[in-house]
Amino acid sequence: MDSPILEPINSNITSGENKPYWTTGVRPLSFKKLQNNHDTDVLVIGGGLAGLTTAYCLLKAGRKVVLVEDGYLGSGETGRTTAHLTCALDDRYYTLENLYGKEKTRRIASSHMSAIQWVENTVKYENIDCNFKRIDGYLFLHSTDKKESLEKEYASAKEAGLRIEMLESIPGVESEQGKWAIKFCGQAQFHIMKYLAGLAEAIINMGGEIYTETRAEHISKTGAKANGYEIKAKHIVVATNTPVNDWVAMHTKQWPYRTYVIAGKIPKGKLHHSLWWDTGDQDSKWISKPYHYVRVVPFDETNDLLISGGEDHKVGQADTENIPEEDRYDKLIDWTRKRFTDFGIADYKWSGQVMEPIDSLAFIGRNPGDDNIYIITGDSGNGMTHCTIGGILITDLITGKKNSWEDIYDPSRITMKTTGAYLHEAGNMTAQYIDWVTPGDVKETNDLKAGEGAVINVNMKKIAVYKDVNGNVHACTGVCPHLGGILQWNADEKSFDCPMHGSRFTTDGKLINGPATGDLKKIDIQDEIHH
Repeated sequence: MDSPILEPINSNITSGENKPYWTTGVRPLSFKKLQNNHDTDVLVIGGGLAGLTTAYCLLKAGRKVVLVEDGYLGSGETGRTTAHLTCALDDRYYTLENLYGKEKTRRIASSHMSAIQWVENTVKYENIDCNFKRIDGYLFLHSTDKKESLEKEYASAKEAGLRIEMLESIPGVESEQGKWAIKFCGQAQFHIMKYLAGLAEAIINMGGEIYTETRAEHISKTGAKANGYEIKAKHIVVATNTPVNDWVAMHTKQWPYRTYVIAGKIPKGKLHHSLWWDTGDQDSKWISKPYHYVRVVPFDETNDLLISGGEDHKVGQADTENIPEEDRYDKLIDWTRKRFTDFGIADYKWSGQVMEPIDSLAFIGRNPGDDNIYIITGDSGNGMTHCTIGGILITDLITGKKNSWEDIYDPSRITMKTTGAYLHEAGNMTAQYIDWVTPGDVKETNDLKAGEGAVINVNMKKIAVYKDVNGNVHACTGVCPHLGGILQWNADEKSFDCPMHGSRFTTDGKLINGPATGDLKKIDIQDEIHH
């Protein structure tokens, strides 16, 4: 699919050039900017689902809360989800049982079921119009997988206490007839941006304060600075998808992946609203075993919208499979049409970023080494439930209430059985430093067409350059300010992405995703060339 020449990302709205379906036809969730010093009980950093859920829970518990977001609410990865609310996790229950044992695996399953119920209760209590719907989900085999995988998953998921059934066919998936599936009963879906709007309204009504276009910096145990003002707080919650401080310990325990989504119209009522997932490509070079995930949403009087995702790869490393980011949609369209034959053209396309923890579970709790700084990260493809669990658990930690999930999601945990996977991913990260001595993407800026970017070598320096629609060249350092990774040009989302820890920047160097904490340094390209 050819991408049109577009202007730089408006990261206040969303963290990529492609606009997700959720942001169309809804009012941007913007609030006033922070313009004075504050003193509060809890500072929540991040205006996605994790941050808003945490703020809501804390206000219900009687705490004074200030929430800050550097864009608009939902402008990060929350707004680029496919909004599956499910206890059918990305990593199989038999894997969790092997890592954590049966008792902890039952608590893991219970936490995700509780998160779905919490969302349903909140939607009803706050009267949030967000198309929330209880539906069933179906897990079926990827073409590279074997039936034994489903049988093992059925046994472990049943042991974990989930309501499941083994089926001899896959409802709604025509080309997969004759194959088996596990039915996960009582899953759910919703419209994520409408849900965020409802949470935000409830937060304001309870006396909470929300500030957008307000970037938190210099985070410490006493608070943070934002827009040049001091926010003093007894507790600080960092809910930014990946921690924004230079906390190296967390970046050795999780890895960033890019995932792709298409959405297209199908005849209304033709396909029963459900969730579908395959078991993932067992031959993939990636530890995460990329899988496909599908759902249906109401669209208009004559059509529903089928939303299909997958084709994942590590951030900034699409080229290692010789499938550029922008070509991933074509593969996804082909896969979807073969299984859902009413799917025609992709009316929407976008990509998102997923943090994959080394041991399958999110990191929710006190940041290692801190008593009053808390983090929510490592969504592992189940961001809707992990974010909800995060809000509930962090609130209990702050208010001193016992929570049976605390040890499961503790960011300080060490899972010894993941050593092999850790060494594989750590080796991949270290290998990215070879880009320091490799040639640039192009030799000079004259090689770029309008709307293209690249990382070039000039006088032994790596420079990220972008040529805009008027032919003007924008140049910044091509080195990520976090830990020195060489940035990669993402032609699909028009961004410069770090292949080490997933930091992303716009074409003019503005920070989109952490863990980097600041923008790229601007460079006068002509001055560099003439030196």
